[in-house]
Amino acid sequence: MRPSPAEIVRTLVAGRLPGLVHLAHRPGPHHARHVTDPDGRVLLLVPVASHLAAALRPVAGGSDVAVVLDVLDLPPAAGAPGLGRAWVSGWAAELRADEARRAAVDFAAVEPTGDLLDVGTRFRLYRFEVVEVRWEHAGAVRRVDPGEYAEAEPDPVHPVEARLLADLAERDATQVTEYLRRQLGLTEQAPDGPPRVVRVDRYGLVVALGRPGARRRVRLAFPGPVADPDELARLLPPMRRPASVPPPR
Repeated sequence: MRPSPAEIVRTLVAGRLPGLVHLAHRPGPHHARHVTDPDGRVLLLVPVASHLAAALRPVAGGSDVAVVLDVLDLPPAAGAPGLGRAWVSGWAAELRADEARRAAVDFAAVEPTGDLLDVGTRFRLYRFEVVEVRWEHAGAVRRVDPGEYAEAEPDPVHPVEARLLADLAERDATQVTEYLRRQLGLTEQAPDGPPRVVRVDRYGLVVALGRPGARRRVRLAFPGPVADPDELARLLPPMRRPASVPPPR
């Protein structure tokens, strides 16, 4: 099992990675603070005194502006494969009054910034329904159905992935290496170095074989998708057991 394109896009645009906003026929792109709400709609937190706020001002008689949010994955460790790039587009409109307050709660659930207290004065919140989704990976661009995107969920492991990889590489390196060797059936010490975990998602581990930078990788799947990062404490302890003690079956 592995994440679907819709899940990858939802993960990329969830709000943990920096994003750029593009607007047709207007200067840009613009750096934007963004998150997605539980339905996958994009929320933009925009300073009132900014070029982006000016660009998001509708033309006379209009109420919204066509925008594209562009998010590129930042691999959590050297040599880790990237998840690619997400492009989601829609029509952004400013939120006011009760809508803005409810959206601020959704925004805070992902990024609890104090600037949300100044929505309506120093900041504005904009929201758009995602009507077009594209995922760019390995030199190819794939269209994702907006309905599948809306039904998918961001990977709950993604926010803690970098910290988890650091723990596995530093604190538990010996136990992790022995666990990976057993799981992959490696009976001899490879001359170009031990196997290494380079990515973790809700479905499993991506393991690199060979020297750092090598492209040979395999996936070790979990028994089922992780619903919460706390579940990793149940799935990963076998990696930390002494090599002489077999993992539980």
